[in-house]
Amino acid sequence: MSLVMRTKWADPFAWPRWLKKVLVVAADSALIPISLYIAFALRIGSIVPHQHESLSAVYFLVIFVGGVGLLWLLRLNRLKLHAFDMHAMARLGACSAGLTLLAITVSYMFSLWAPRSVPLIFGAIFFLNAVAMRMLVLGVLGHIKQATGSHTSVAIYGAGAAGTQLANALRQSRELRPVIFVDDNSALHGIIIGGVRVCHPSVLEQMAHKNEIDRVLIAIPSMTIGQRERLHKTLEALPCEVQAIPSYVDLVSGKSWVDELRPISPDELLEREKVDLDIPEVAKAYAGRSVMVTGAGGSIGSELCRQLVDCELGRIVLFERCELALYEIERTLRPLAAEKGVEIACCLGSVIDRPAVDAVIEQHGVDIILHAAAYKHVPLVEENEVEGIRNNAIGTHTVAEAARDAGIERFILISTDKAVRPTNVMGATKRLAELIVHEAQRKAQRTRFAMVRFGNVLGSSGSVVPLFHEQIRRGGPVTVTHPEVTRYFMTISEASRLVLLAGAFSEGDDMFVLDMGAPVKIVDLARRMIKLANRTVRDADNPDGDVEIEFCGLRAGEKLYEELLIDDDSLIQTPHEKILRASESPLSEIEVAAMLKQIGEVLETRDKHKIRMILQRYVAGYAAAAGNDETPKVQPGM
Repeated sequence: MSLVMRTKWADPFAWPRWLKKVLVVAADSALIPISLYIAFALRIGSIVPHQHESLSAVYFLVIFVGGVGLLWLLRLNRLKLHAFDMHAMARLGACSAGLTLLAITVSYMFSLWAPRSVPLIFGAIFFLNAVAMRMLVLGVLGHIKQATGSHTSVAIYGAGAAGTQLANALRQSRELRPVIFVDDNSALHGIIIGGVRVCHPSVLEQMAHKNEIDRVLIAIPSMTIGQRERLHKTLEALPCEVQAIPSYVDLVSGKSWVDELRPISPDELLEREKVDLDIPEVAKAYAGRSVMVTGAGGSIGSELCRQLVDCELGRIVLFERCELALYEIERTLRPLAAEKGVEIACCLGSVIDRPAVDAVIEQHGVDIILHAAAYKHVPLVEENEVEGIRNNAIGTHTVAEAARDAGIERFILISTDKAVRPTNVMGATKRLAELIVHEAQRKAQRTRFAMVRFGNVLGSSGSVVPLFHEQIRRGGPVTVTHPEVTRYFMTISEASRLVLLAGAFSEGDDMFVLDMGAPVKIVDLARRMIKLANRTVRDADNPDGDVEIEFCGLRAGEKLYEELLIDDDSLIQTPHEKILRASESPLSEIEVAAMLKQIGEVLETRDKHKIRMILQRYVAGYAAAAGNDETPKVQPGM
């Protein structure tokens, strides 16, 4: 016999199921004559009742055969040993009662001698022997498991129903072994549940340091998220693993506190009515045209593409440098475009690559360009000034020149409110992009150039909404940079529609802004998201709340508030009451040429200090935030 086979048969836990059933039937069958013999011995008062002259071997034989049949009929061999509970006890009780009736019947039917009390004693003795045998086997197997197998010692936090159920389940595991219950309820201290003692939670630290426990399982599903999070943080100091276990009811139903967090619609977070931007001019302006969207895989770019498909285009050209992003938007857009009869062209390329941009415009007969490609994450661009100005400023110059030289119909730049008196590199580079578009319009004979400036977009990549949702899902804290920081907000659909409207309303050299109502405090947005997620804020007034809001300080280049316009007096109405046209002073042709030359030289040397000098020289109101000369750190939250 091989070593593997010998090891298998030496381990009772590895025995096949059929063998275990045979052994159980054999053991229970052996208990029938043994229990009957003991019953006669107790009744007659002798340890050798077989010497009694009236005792018949036939009586034992008939009861043995009938008893084995009764065992098979009641299927005692199918009772799982590790799950020996009240149901199994009741099945054994029924079998014992059946054996008692069998003994009485055999005595009367075959006129075999047996005192009337013997069947009763026989049934009781069989029941006790069957239970004792199972308890003995369980004890032996448990000892073998502890002696031969490696296991993880577990402390169960919570001695209620969930903790008890968990302990019962762990007893069947070879990997985990419950060694102690802990509970804050002093009334439970000292009691024993399933052989495990209940103690005060203060014993955990001592046991963990003595390596008496390897893991703590929190089994109190009635806890709120805030209570669970605080308990988890308290136990994290222990030199062992800490895990929270949902109740069995939740596991069966597939329910958990994390799953209860429903997706929050950006519309629910606005403190104003949603702007109705569904007007006929949009579809008319783009119908039958070939429209190119740069940065097509980004948040704004992808939404622009989705809305453009509904405008009955002739062709939509997706221009994107990220292969995965291009694949995702193409995969999403393809069925919608096929339904509307819109042709899709997928083009990998960078906006700073002039030959690539020219080739795409010529190959696909582009009529309109929506320029959404940009680096927009403030802290990241603050640390990467060179690539920020290359992509946001030079990229815009490249695409705008290509559009002007090709004589396309319209070019729309997507800008940001951070371009107004910026304190960060991202905002300053977007302001340079606006100035470049102004200059492109001055030289253009056919192309109409326009810019669209709006605030933060709810739900876009890198915005606070997905960040806050993830933080709330984890139980907090929700990180906010400053209690007074405010922002203008709009939804992705509003932002994208505004861009399309700009193309419809554009007369050339236009700056469009959206009336977005009053700015919103970020901390109020965080509170609203926590409330919409059916959670409560944990603060001084509500220490038992679910999610805490933590202030982590303004990031490098971040302002307390943003503005939409440099000159508020320049606003002009458009056909839509919520869309406004602004007029701002551009740079002269000589200044733009000098600026582009200086940027080109700096990109060759990658001199970060000179980049900031260029931004200060050409961007009105630009003032670098304190500490920007050093490498800033990216912090979480807004």
